[in-house]
Amino acid sequence: MFAHNKRLQYTVRVTETNPGLANLMLEQFGGPQGELAAACRYFTQALGEDDPGRKDMLMDIATEELSHLEVIGTIVAMLNKGAKGRLAEGVETEAELYRAISGAGNDSHVTQVLYGGGPPLVNSAGVPWTAAYIDTIGEPTADLRSNIAAEARAKIVYERLINLTDDPGVKEALGFLMTREIAHQKSFEKALYSIAPNFPPGKTPGDPRFTSVYFNMSQGDGDTVRGPWNAGDRWQFVSDRDQQAAVDGGSGLPGVQLGAEEDSVVQQMAQRTASVPTGDPLTGAELGMGEDAALNDITRAVKPSTDGAGGTTPPTTPGL
Repeated sequence: MFAHNKRLQYTVRVTETNPGLANLMLEQFGGPQGELAAACRYFTQALGEDDPGRKDMLMDIATEELSHLEVIGTIVAMLNKGAKGRLAEGVETEAELYRAISGAGNDSHVTQVLYGGGPPLVNSAGVPWTAAYIDTIGEPTADLRSNIAAEARAKIVYERLINLTDDPGVKEALGFLMTREIAHQKSFEKALYSIAPNFPPGKTPGDPRFTSVYFNMSQGDGDTVRGPWNAGDRWQFVSDRDQQAAVDGGSGLPGVQLGAEEDSVVQQMAQRTASVPTGDPLTGAELGMGEDAALNDITRAVKPSTDGAGGTTPPTTPGL
């Protein structure tokens, strides 16, 4: 059960309207790193969570993300307020209105004309919100890591938005939202490390022959720069190309076992579609090039010519 409180979680104060900035703010309203995506991600995870502590945490944060959606949506609406009134009431000439909405920059004219300055569920480029942004897989040790990354990405977007405005009230509200991303990231990380063991994700262990092997597949400049991600006693560093192939000890060549009937049909298909390695068939591309003298001779031989009476004379075949 949800109950709405008409007071915002953080007071929004906008100094002046700015449709262009409003459009950029939509990135955190209907974008992949935005508040709606976060709320839906954590809400659906909470519904499927069996651990009571994590379930409560996920529901708390999901609900708070909805309050953040309200804050960012309110900022969008307030930044569009002046333009919305001018466009709705037509208080200016057509040319003045056109300059007003097109001069705001980016795609703000789209959101003003299509959505009347309201906060639509699109990102700053006008792409509609989609549930494909939700990457929950139903395994806590994987989902919590994804949540940590989602909060980190959202923080970066808020930093960039803060750098785009000099409106002190907008900066303050965005700073609060950015800070809450840090708090959520801490909660998710604490919850992850409260599960022991939590790596690798899931239940099935990896093959010990390969879990600590680092394959140096991209060789060249930079190979000498190594760190704890591929150096030390915990890693077997493999650069030899032969040792990077067929690491299972087999031949490295694919194989499939077929029944007698299937094998017969496959052989029949292979014979029917086999290439002929001999000869050099003339192609339409070669005819169109018109540069090779030998090809030109062949072209003249196979192409009918027009006689003086408007008819055609049959082609001749070289050597006949």
